[in-house]
Amino acid sequence: MKALILDEPGKLEGLKVIYDREKPIPKENEIRVKVHAVGLNPSDYQTASYAGLNDDRKRVLGLEVAGVVDAVGSDVKNFKVGDRVYYLRSILNLDGGFAEYACTIAHATSKLPEEVPFEVAAVAPAAGFTAYQMVIQKLKPEQGKKILIHGGAGGVGGYSIQLAKLCGLTVYTTCLGKDIEYAKSLGADVAIDYVKEDVYAEISKLTNGRGVDYVINTLNPESATKDLDILALNGQIALTAGFPDFSKLHFYDKGISIHEIALGIVLNGDYETQCEIAKIGDKFAELLEEGKIISPKLTIISIEEILEYLVKMKEGKITGKVVAKIISE
Repeated sequence: MKALILDEPGKLEGLKVIYDREKPIPKENEIRVKVHAVGLNPSDYQTASYAGLNDDRKRVLGLEVAGVVDAVGSDVKNFKVGDRVYYLRSILNLDGGFAEYACTIAHATSKLPEEVPFEVAAVAPAAGFTAYQMVIQKLKPEQGKKILIHGGAGGVGGYSIQLAKLCGLTVYTTCLGKDIEYAKSLGADVAIDYVKEDVYAEISKLTNGRGVDYVINTLNPESATKDLDILALNGQIALTAGFPDFSKLHFYDKGISIHEIALGIVLNGDYETQCEIAKIGDKFAELLEEGKIISPKLTIISIEEILEYLVKMKEGKITGKVVAKIISE
């Protein structure tokens, strides 16, 4: 089969397209998927650039996969050959989605409705599931309150905007100036150009100094620390990229709640926690099917273009999400 393998770990240029990779064989609790589409993710270029990998078998990257079940392991009861599925691959799994066939844990996989295109599904698992866990499962927001979502033009940010609006929130987001209209098209009430404007001064002005009830931060600990100052009383912050400086927190000050989001680690957990990923996927698929959530702006490429677009993604040149079509329907 055709596959993009990590031939030389430690550099992006170590990715190489080959045409004679053997099809992976599903284990007892796995399914093999004929890959129709796969989303590109920052984890892909981060993993490729990590020099410490020393796998016996050349690794195939690709975290976000959508396709059709091609074979099932002996213990699999929830899927059959021909089922449409999508899933988030564990980073420990060497048979990722940058190939014509991939294997994954059956009980951590979600069914994909016929109405949802593979390309749309393939950009949902990492960003969409993360956004769902942040907004719906962690923050549990109350209608009428206010939220700041950093990076509204990105994958997690774009989905978070839509989920927050479904919950009846006033949404403030940050992005580059060129992406302001795009962020607003997803539902943001106000989009702030973080290059030209002081985000925190703007938030203070927009909320009359009260601050926001919720923050979603996918950036870094430094910005998360600044976020503490614009959280209102009993505010909550959900994080994917590091904790704020806890020395800036004062007990009995605002009653702040902090939520760490580590979706990928769940896949390396026990059976029950792995099943939670599938449940999130099922709920998210319903939202896509009903048109309550739309995919971010999509750039559709071929498997041969994946390296080029991972470089662009690393350089911050991508708006929305990139998806590679592997096998045509």
